[in-house]
Order: sequence, then structure tokens, then C-alpha cells
Amino acid sequence: MPEARLSFAEHYHERTKYAPATLASKSQGLDWSTQPSPYKDYKIGTVYDLKPFLTEEIQSDRDGLLASRWRRLSRLLFCSYGLTARVPTVTGDAFYLRAAPSAGGLYPAELYLISAGTPLLSAGIYNYQVRTHSLIHFWQDNHVWSGLQQACFSHPTLQNTRMAIAITAVFHRSAWRYQDRAYRRIFLDTGHLLGNIELASSIEDYQASLIGGFADESINELLFLDKEVEGAIAIVPILDLQDEERIGRGQESREPMQRSLNISRGVMTALPSGTVHSYPKLPDGKLLEYLHQSTQITEKPNMQKLWEKLDVKKSDQTANNSEPDLDKYNFPFCTKVSTITESIHWGDDLELLENTILQRRSTREYSGAKLELAELKAILDFTYQPQNYTDQGIDGNPDYFDLSLIETFVAVTGVVGLEEGCYYYAPKSQELRQIRFKNFRDELHYLCLGQELGRDAGAVIFHTADLQKAVEKYGDRVYRYLHMDAGHLGQRLNLAAIGLGVGVSGIAGFFDDLVNDVLGIPNDEAVLYITTLGRPR
Repeated sequence: MPEARLSFAEHYHERTKYAPATLASKSQGLDWSTQPSPYKDYKIGTVYDLKPFLTEEIQSDRDGLLASRWRRLSRLLFCSYGLTARVPTVTGDAFYLRAAPSAGGLYPAELYLISAGTPLLSAGIYNYQVRTHSLIHFWQDNHVWSGLQQACFSHPTLQNTRMAIAITAVFHRSAWRYQDRAYRRIFLDTGHLLGNIELASSIEDYQASLIGGFADESINELLFLDKEVEGAIAIVPILDLQDEERIGRGQESREPMQRSLNISRGVMTALPSGTVHSYPKLPDGKLLEYLHQSTQITEKPNMQKLWEKLDVKKSDQTANNSEPDLDKYNFPFCTKVSTITESIHWGDDLELLENTILQRRSTREYSGAKLELAELKAILDFTYQPQNYTDQGIDGNPDYFDLSLIETFVAVTGVVGLEEGCYYYAPKSQELRQIRFKNFRDELHYLCLGQELGRDAGAVIFHTADLQKAVEKYGDRVYRYLHMDAGHLGQRLNLAAIGLGVGVSGIAGFFDDLVNDVLGIPNDEAVLYITTLGRPR
């Protein structure tokens, strides 16, 4: 019986793996004169300068309401993707870092605000000009919101909101350096950005939802994108919680209102695309473009079948919730370490969290000194147990595409009180389960393409997914969802570590198959992302 052909998402993943024997052939010299600009400019439009609202000393109107609204929106965008540091370069040109990390500092994402008409923003489309921290209103249209709703198949969160952030990718910004594998990095970068938007929304009294299932062509046309250059990859409806109170429901009804919204969040967040099994033999350099086309949704899903599927899924979850443990690798005799711990306190009005977002930097070198077990527990707690932070005003049920597809493994080489080895992290049971007994320091150095961060870290966290099962559930489009969710988790790891004074750095370049072989991770688990934790040198 002939072997079933891989879907194109699986084919792409296999073709873009790094391996010792082929890494050199996948590398190419960089022509710095051809590097794409990380900024998008508009020649025409109304500019709204957001810089004056970054400080407390703002000139307000009579009741301060309008100025307060501007300040919250300004800080939401700044904490999400604003310029946070200037780095000198050998050429003398200024290079700017942003609030969200990006592989190689290439920043492929663009942010657009779509407004149905709010007290601040008249109906239409705005681009966030990150270089000047301003909005440019380049398209005014009272019907743009209905167009967004139609393109998102009447997603329920768009019925409750008046504003949404559309995230797009300018593909060549990353492909210029990382070639075909850039598609992975673009969506990991977008996941970092989603993590910032989620937490910045909590800080500024918004609630962010997430839409990954939409008609790509319709959204691209709505935003006037050149589809050969740029494509929409996520929609984030933003609910203003303060405005919900002002229209008459009051503080006492906020919790029921949020519960009602949470029901519509998570429903239709991730919709399936088709699965391409018949595809041409493509040369290197053409895989990224073909995969993006393969992952698009070209027609409205059969909503009746989708709702039936969701109802079955919901009933399955209800039945499974009666089981004491849904996590994998629960071997009866393996070493188990509870990760239940006291939550990180992010300060009054989440001031420490906001400062952490703006001051976050990827650590360049580790000293090799050990981490404390309490630090690792706190980092895992903030990342995987968001419900523990509701009393601090942080969204306790953040939107992801489908976290049930993501698995987490931790290679421990230097944590006080924790035996060296590879552990599976069970988020529902909140425990680490040891699956291999060894110090992997030398192997981690090699797996991470010789980066000393892998060798000198105290713990290295791996996010993986069973790609075949994921494709069966969501089609080729799941490749987007998996990497955005992994990046979102990675950003929470980043912020928890920085908040505790622990060094942290993400790694998206690694020898894929060797990770599984060395650490004992099953071969059907595709490695998505690596986050290293260590003592900064």
C-alpha cells in the first residue's frame, strides 16, 4: 500500500529543517545594501501623533476623558510594538529595537487599526507608524467594519467591539535573511507581538481577542495590501472595558460582561483551511510563497458542520474534565516535581509588568551559573497558569489558537534542587516529569547551531507539536496557528524571566531532528521553538 503523501505544511517543515550535513548549503551571504526597510510609509493620510500621550503630563479636555482615551490607546500600541531602544551600528545609522522581539531584528509585522467609529477614531483604517509613534488615517469608510465582519465570517467578538488590530506580514523583510525558513520565524515573531498586545490590553483596561480564521483575500483587499509583498495573518478585536462601563452597565457588571465575551472568544478563533496533498516539485526559495497560498481560506466554511464539530469537541472536553489528569507522559515511576508556586506580583496598576515589557531585551550571554528552582517555577506559572493572575487585573483566560496542540519539554542543566535531565511539563497537573536522566549541556550547544546560549543556560524550554494530527484538525493553516501560539508562550516566558532578573533568549534556528533524538522527544513531535533561561553574564 503506497505511503500517504505529506500535506504541503508537513512537506515545508521537512524541507526547511536544519541538519549538520545541509546547513552550509542553506546559508547564503547577506547583501546589506538590499535589506528591506522595516517601516511602511504612506504618502497621503491624516496623521495622529501619539507621542504626547506617553507621559502623565498631558493636556486634557474639561473632564479629562478624551485625553485619557488617547493615553490608553497610545500606550497600548507603544507597549505592543513601539520603539524602545536605539542601538549604534558600524555604519553610523540608527537601529531601533521594539517592544516585541524579532528574529534578526527584522520586524516583519505591520499593525493596522480598523475602527467602526469610536470617540477617538472615525470609521476607517489606520496604519501604526512605529517610527514616529503615530497613526495615519489612510482610508475613511463607514462600511469598513461590516467588511471586516464579513471577511471574518461574522465572528461573535466583532459584534461586541468597535476596534480591531489587523496584523500583517511583509514577508521579504525576514525572507531576505532566512529564506524559506522565514515563514516559521514570521509567525513566531507575531506570537511575541500577540503576547504583548494581550498583556498591554490588560494594563490599559482593554480586552484583546483573537481571530485566525478569515477570508485572506478579503482582508488583504480591505487593507489595500499588495498580496505579492504583504499578507494579513491575524485579527485582534479590542474591547474597551472602560467604555463598556460608561454606557450604563457599571463596574458591578464587568465580570458577567467579561464572562459573556469569553464564551465568544475561543469559538471560531482557529478555522480550518484546505489541505494540499498535490503540489509541484518546488525549488528552494519558492516554498514560503507556496505555503502561504496553501494556508489561505478561500471560501466561507460550512458553519453548520463547524458548529456541530465544536459541539462535539465541547462535549468531549466536558467528559474529559472528569479525568484527574489529561497530560502526557504520566509514567508511574518517573520523577515528578510540583511547579505550584506563589505568583509573580506585577505591582500596583501593573506598573512592573509595563516596565518589563518596555525594558525587555534578549540576553546575549549567560555565565553558566545555576538558576533557582523557585525562579523556574514562577516563570512556568506566569506562562501556563494565567488564571492565577486575574486578581492583579491580568486577563486570566487569554486567547490562543489551540494550546491543546502544543507540548512543552524542559532540558535542565543547571537548576538548584532539580536533577539534570529532560522533563515534560504537564500544565494541567502543574508538574515536571523527568523522561531522561543526563546533563545535555554539550548536546544543547550543538543542537542550537553552536550558540553558547544553549550551552550556558540553566534550563532550555522546547515547544513542540504533532504536526500530522494538527494538520488533520485545521488543514495546512495550522502551521500559522502553531507558531503563533508557540511565540505567544515564548513571550510570556520572556517577560516572566526579565521580571525576575533571569536572562532569557529565544532560538528559532536549531537542528530539528537531533533535538528529538537527543532529548528523547517522540519523532512525531515537530520542534517549533526554543527558549533558553540562564544567569546573564
